Amino acid sequence: MPDVLLRAVWPLLLLVALQQLGGAAVINFKAWLAPVLLERAFVQSQAQGGAAVRPWPWADTWPVARLRVPAMAVSRMVLAGDSGNALAFGPGHSAASAPLGGPGEVVLGGHRDTHFRFLERVEPGTELEVMLGDGRMLHYRVTSMEVVNAREEPLRVGEQADRLLLVTCFPFDSLESDGPLRYVVSAERSGRVHL
Repeated sequence: MPDVLLRAVWPLLLLVALQQLGGAAVINFKAWLAPVLLERAFVQSQAQGGAAVRPWPWADTWPVARLRVPAMAVSRMVLAGDSGNALAFGPGHSAASAPLGGPGEVVLGGHRDTHFRFLERVEPGTELEVMLGDGRMLHYRVTSMEVVNAREEPLRVGEQADRLLLVTCFPFDSLESDGPLRYVVSAERSGRVHL
């Protein structure tokens, strides 16, 4: 009787194991493929003068810029919008802030444990580069970092300065996923714009 039971259960266990391995392979494949498709869409956007090019047909976001921190060898694709879906693939540009390349304060948000993990190493004076879809390169210099409680004092975005605000959750090693603290890195535009 045990041999019959083992022969009946063995194929079922094999199917479950294959399903689990297949699911893990799909996740890893998507994690590899998404940045490739985002890069391709950004290159196409640049070729079309900054037009929105979706990385895949059902995407609800598209690349609008590339954020670089040369001193840290960091490069991140910036996506349109800061919804949870967009932030899964990279930092997002908040539509409630100034347009990229325009006057005013531009807000980019990202997850503290993935795309914006590097923010914990940024210091005043760190240079940032933002390449826009139309080919312009904007230069910023970090001026300050602060922790704010988003529930007590919401981030106020103004038009008085050409600043870049990089915002992520805080603390960086917290296990809480929806805490009120935000780490805000402020950077002033240096005035240099390259085409």
